[in-house]
Amino acid sequence: MKRSKFTDSQIMDALKRVDAGLAVPEVCRELGISAATFYKWRAKYGGMDTSMMARMKELEAENARLKKMYIEEKLKAEILNEAITKKW
Repeated sequence: MKRSKFTDSQIMDALKRVDAGLAVPEVCRELGISAATFYKWRAKYGGMDTSMMARMKELEAENARLKKMYIEEKLKAEILNEAITKKW
């Protein structure tokens, strides 16, 4: 997954500036992002603070690690099951 060139605090600052009354196109122009990117940020991070964003990212990384571990274990179980049921 591509990493954002913006930090959590920069994203939160942009969201707060728009909430304070600044126009979305103006903020997007200053940051060099599209309006779609801004609205994705708002949908994902709206109502959070920086610490909550960091915690959410940690949980997403842990979830990805656990999913990978589950898939590996399931594959091992399928290989063993196939070896056991194979007729010699």
